[in-house]
Amino acid sequence: MCGIIGIASNKSVTSNIINSLKRLEYRGYDSAGIATISKKNLNEKKCSGRVEELEKILFNSPAQGNIGIGHVRWATHGIPNEVNAHPHSSEIVSVVHNGIIENSNSLKKKLEKEGYKFKSQTDTEVITLLITKYLKDSNPIDAVLKSLEYLEGSFALGILFKDQSDIIIGARRGSPLAVGYSNNENYLGSDSYALKAMTNKISYLDDGEICKITKDSVEFFDVSKNKINKKILVLSEDKNETKLGDYKNFMSKEIFEQPTTIKNCLNEYIDKIRNDINLYDFPIDPKKINKIFLVGCGTAYHSCQVAKYWIEELTDLNVETEVASEFRYRKIRFNPNTLYIFVSQSGETADTAAALEIAKKNKMKTCSIINVVESSIARNSDWVVPIHAGPEIGVASTKAFIGQMLVLYIMSLKISKIRGNIDDKNYIEKIKNLKNLPQGIENSLKTEELIQIFAKDFLSAKGSMFLGRGSSFPIALEGALKLKELSYLHAEGYPAGEMKHGPLALIEDGLPVIILAPKDKYFEKTISNMQEVIARGGKVLLISDKHDEVINENIRFKIEMPFIDELLNPFLLTIPLQLLAYHVALLKKCDIDKPRNLAKSVTVE
Repeated sequence: MCGIIGIASNKSVTSNIINSLKRLEYRGYDSAGIATISKKNLNEKKCSGRVEELEKILFNSPAQGNIGIGHVRWATHGIPNEVNAHPHSSEIVSVVHNGIIENSNSLKKKLEKEGYKFKSQTDTEVITLLITKYLKDSNPIDAVLKSLEYLEGSFALGILFKDQSDIIIGARRGSPLAVGYSNNENYLGSDSYALKAMTNKISYLDDGEICKITKDSVEFFDVSKNKINKKILVLSEDKNETKLGDYKNFMSKEIFEQPTTIKNCLNEYIDKIRNDINLYDFPIDPKKINKIFLVGCGTAYHSCQVAKYWIEELTDLNVETEVASEFRYRKIRFNPNTLYIFVSQSGETADTAAALEIAKKNKMKTCSIINVVESSIARNSDWVVPIHAGPEIGVASTKAFIGQMLVLYIMSLKISKIRGNIDDKNYIEKIKNLKNLPQGIENSLKTEELIQIFAKDFLSAKGSMFLGRGSSFPIALEGALKLKELSYLHAEGYPAGEMKHGPLALIEDGLPVIILAPKDKYFEKTISNMQEVIARGGKVLLISDKHDEVINENIRFKIEMPFIDELLNPFLLTIPLQLLAYHVALLKKCDIDKPRNLAKSVTVE
């Protein structure tokens, strides 16, 4: 899940490549590199670490050229160091790659027998040497197409040629790749976000396609070298959403702008005059749906788990949730009356995209809930429902999670109404309750001061536990995930009722335990589970909207949540858990926006 950029221009490209790589660091940031062509020389500069380190190298030793490629890496093959950083170059070819070549070991052995020498531990270098091999007897496009025939796995490629110093060739299979257009300058990039600073005119390669880019032209070809005409999309403006403003980092910005993103999403889908939900064009008539299948990874999967409770509560439908990396390898019994919903912030998540592709191959009706409407998953879905959260830069998802849940809740309500599972009075009441959600989120953010105090307890802790029941259980999972992502501390989310079946053995004196106990049908049982934790020395943070019914002098902290419609509790419970992960990481001096070993858009399996 690396980031690639390529620029062909009538002026020096180094500065724009570096700026684009900075925008791409959400895809990887353990090493960076650039290659340009100037005066028929192939110039390569790379290093371990962030783009700012590469920038220092270029300041002392500039890479000149009007054509070039760049890369930020999230390591798959080979440790993060200068040798394994991209680009990977021979004397005549330079390659940047996002993806994984699954048969790289066997290809490497064959090339070594033919006398080719490898410098790195990466899978990417086999692509460089294959193209180098076939360039001896063919032109760049033919050499690339011949090389791609031998590759198994996924890739998005940007390729430079020393002896063809005016072209970049791009290729895609599995991993996303976009092309951008401008005057006397054209671009290749992992996604539109990398290109938006330079152009708002974008096309996307589909699987198996390649492109040839010069400063004046862009051509697309299929695997048989037939030319393809591509639609050019015009992207909307970001309106400063990618600027920090007064915030220390993007994660804090994104946490605190959630009341606004909630309002934006509600404005898109709620008809305030008619008290109705504007969701139409379902790929299956909701009255004919027999089941809903929800698929996602990580945080997106947790939103699916919350939605399962809502759909089962509001409708008479059966619901199944699945991690995308498991879905794609299971023997799914597909049914044409099942609606398959795929959830992804970036819309490029490799496992989710592969799961969607399997559903499409089986001719199922699909829906995607995404934040990037130009993404691969969106383009491949029958029905797209955006979350309207705006660009999310922090690697650990916050506002996108809230947005995913909101769209899934709105969808649950609409399906319930169409199927006749909810009467008009309750339907209108629940829509009115949604209008209180932005203020509820705003009030939940006021818990930050107490959260900052409790966060100090984690500095000496070996781990922590997050407990909940019902729809609070997936929120406990999400709270534990956020803490792990940001602070690198072990945390476990668990159903509160399952504690006595094993995890209670982990409770010891001083262990931080977060109890999610809104006043719902699980409330009394959850409080009983809390008492079991306290009796064994757990240091409890109770998050509830019903403190007057909880009497225990051994609760370390209580956070009182605003009262809201019971089905909306997951939204409010999420906020203090985001703040907790943030402040623990801040105390530990962790990199908030770019946690170690992670990347924002997971475009490899």
